Amino acid sequence: MNHLILKLIFLQIFQKVEKTLKKMIKQQKKINFNSVAEESGVSKSFLYKYIEIRSRIETLRKQEEELESPMKVKRDMTEKSKDVIIASLRKRNKNLEEENRKLKEQLKVEWATIYKEIK
Repeated sequence: MNHLILKLIFLQIFQKVEKTLKKMIKQQKKINFNSVAEESGVSKSFLYKYIEIRSRIETLRKQEEELESPMKVKRDMTEKSKDVIIASLRKRNKNLEEENRKLKEQLKVEWATIYKEIK
């Protein structure tokens, strides 16, 4: 009978941890052994001891680490934005240099015409 009671207690604790994990996922809280132990009221040693719970937490923690953080996404977007702005400015600079070159040629022609008129 003691064995049956222990299984029932384990099942209740397991369900409590699983419910806590679902809640933490929904609330987008950081998942690790410390945070799950604190949220669920279950000891860290219990979480580490049972492979089902341990692997679930480790899997969720790994998935969480693989997700891009908002700061990283923002930094990447900023870098991409900078690249676009730089490309745009380079194109504009090239166009202005070309326009400048044409105006200098035009000016040479005008000066040559004026010089011929003076002579």
